[in-house]
Formats: sequence, structure tokens, C-alpha cells
Amino acid sequence: MEQFLAPSTYIDYHHPAVMAKAKALAEGLNAKEDVARVCFQYVRDAIAHTGDAGCGASTIKASEVLEQKTGWCYAKSHLLAALLRANGIPAALCYQRLSCSEYTPGVYCLHGLNAVWLEAYGWYRCDPRGNKEGVDAQFTPPVERLAFALGEHEYDVAGRFAEPLPEVIDALQTYKSYEAMIGHFPDRSA
Repeated sequence: MEQFLAPSTYIDYHHPAVMAKAKALAEGLNAKEDVARVCFQYVRDAIAHTGDAGCGASTIKASEVLEQKTGWCYAKSHLLAALLRANGIPAALCYQRLSCSEYTPGVYCLHGLNAVWLEAYGWYRCDPRGNKEGVDAQFTPPVERLAFALGEHEYDVAGRFAEPLPEVIDALQTYKSYEAMIGHFPDRSA
């Protein structure tokens, strides 16, 4: 579990602003599941999804996402992992391979989400990308309510990751704006 509690370059919960936000969100809560729920709801609702906003920078580090209040699904998952880890809750990054037809017809891409360790249930996946029409992600353990149901040619990428996938970091570092990222989303074949 140690790797899922550690800070890193992108899950930089050692940053003063991230640590302060993590502690503020947990204030007055005793149960880790309640802390996880509040952190999830904060990232889902208070941080804009860059694609939904139709503009914004491609933030990468949790501290950047918190500061700019925007991020693609990947970056939002970095922030949620940082807030959870700062509160002593193991958190992993997970991915799905989904159709990106909303942005570019016929293209598939990775979608970033999280898994959190809950004592009562074990690893529980949650998706802080942000809700909108047709997307209703919730934190309702033990039932997963992710942003997207898998369709034809879509799948869950096997594994839970302590660090972002290299292709995700490469895309976020290369395509620094909303306009640049469209059509260049990270992908991974089976």
C-alpha cells in the first residue's frame, strides 16, 4: 500500500496548497470513507473538466489542477489521488479505453479515474471527471457509479497504478491547451 500513499511529481500532495485543501476537506470527519466521499465530490464538482468547459490549459500536477480549477479527467484524477493520500487514504489511478467520438469521431482514447482503498470494501473505483447531461458519477460504495458504461470496443485497462501512465503524461505535456489536445488524446492498445 505504501506506493498508493506516496507523494510524487504529479500527485504532489506535499505542495502546501494541496495539503491545506486536503486537511480542510477532512475537517470534522472521522471515518475515512466520509473523507474520501468529500474529496471525491470536491474534485468532481469544484474542478472544471477542460473538455466540458471547452477551454483551458492541460494541467498535470495536482497542485496545478487545484490552482487553475480545471483539468482533463487524467489531471482531475491526479488531484483526487493527492487529496486522498494527504489524508492517509490509499489511492490509485485507473484507466478505461473509451470512444472519444464526442471530440473526434471514430477515435478511442484513455479515460482517467481513481480507485480508493476502503477498509469495508477493498479497492473501490470512482470517477471525478465531473457530471453533465448523460454523465452521473457518484460515490456510493460498494456500488460503482462511474461516468461511462463500457460500450463496444471499450474496456477497463487492467491494473491500478501509483503513477500516471507515460502516454498520459506525454500527451498532457505536449498538448497544452484544449484546442491542441482534441484529436491527440492518449491511447493504449490492448
